[in-house]
Amino acid sequence: MDKGKVLVGMSGGVDSTVTAILLQKEGYEVVGVYMKLHHKPGYHEENYSKAQRVGDYLGIKVHFLDLSKEFNDEVYEYFVESYKEGLTPNPCVMCNRTIKFGKMVEFADELDIYHVATGHYIKCDGEFIFMAEDPNKDQSYFLCEVKKEVLPRLIFPLGTWIKEDVKAFASDIEILRDIATQKESSEICFVENTYDEVLAKHMNIDMPGETLDSDGNVVGTHKGYMHYTIGKRRGFFVNGAHDPHFVLEIKPETNQIVVGTKEKLEENAFEVKQINLFKTLTEFDCSVKVRYRTQAVPCHVVIKEGRATVRLNESVFGLAKGQIAAFYEEDKLLGGGVIC
Repeated sequence: MDKGKVLVGMSGGVDSTVTAILLQKEGYEVVGVYMKLHHKPGYHEENYSKAQRVGDYLGIKVHFLDLSKEFNDEVYEYFVESYKEGLTPNPCVMCNRTIKFGKMVEFADELDIYHVATGHYIKCDGEFIFMAEDPNKDQSYFLCEVKKEVLPRLIFPLGTWIKEDVKAFASDIEILRDIATQKESSEICFVENTYDEVLAKHMNIDMPGETLDSDGNVVGTHKGYMHYTIGKRRGFFVNGAHDPHFVLEIKPETNQIVVGTKEKLEENAFEVKQINLFKTLTEFDCSVKVRYRTQAVPCHVVIKEGRATVRLNESVFGLAKGQIAAFYEEDKLLGGGVIC
């Protein structure tokens, strides 16, 4: 059965490869697109050649789309500037909103293709995004800022798959065996090892400063505020400390960090800006994830004048400004925003 065309984002990895194969088997006319997002040496030559090999195997065209300028302006600069301001950004969330389900959808329009697909581990019914069957790979959190207008166009074949089964499926195809067994890509594609290595290319991050306690007293030293995120417990000095201390606050304007014991990291309420919801809500109960690798916590949300006040039923630790809060109703993603 011919289901029409679908544009598949193809990275040269196993997930996007299996996505393209499954959609072709389902009867879609698959068109591939490889998106160049950054300038890491040798990275795109290797991965585009893999995507082309998959294209040859399936008998489909794989376009090469250079979005490096758009990615730099919308994602990379946001990443760097956020850390400069003492915030903790989430570049993958912004990339999904502006690039993968922004510019890629625009490219689909240029090709007169309605459906767009990727190898993300999530489910979508055209109105909402849902958690994937594989809880270890679920990526719904990263799509909480995607514009609701594009949801009817999105297809995610891997939402019902387990990662090991995806690898096994590709391994059974001899020409794809090396793709199936290659190392997983890092969560942030332009970060090779640590985020501060990226920041060091743009600014001096080694600027020794004062470590303060929560009363504003100088209690030690640190090596530069951009080395720290909320909740970090190493890399700074506290005079005479017997208990572990954690970063509670970052003061970029004075190059100071505030530290304290773990209980001082506890939060019961916070605010969210840049709110993106898949349906109109002003006051509701739900669960919220304040980082990707955390459990969702029950909460009550009130939205007023473009900001949400979130009151938690259970405390969370290490809440970081700039990070993403994703709202859920069981396995249904309602949307999200930026913690402020």
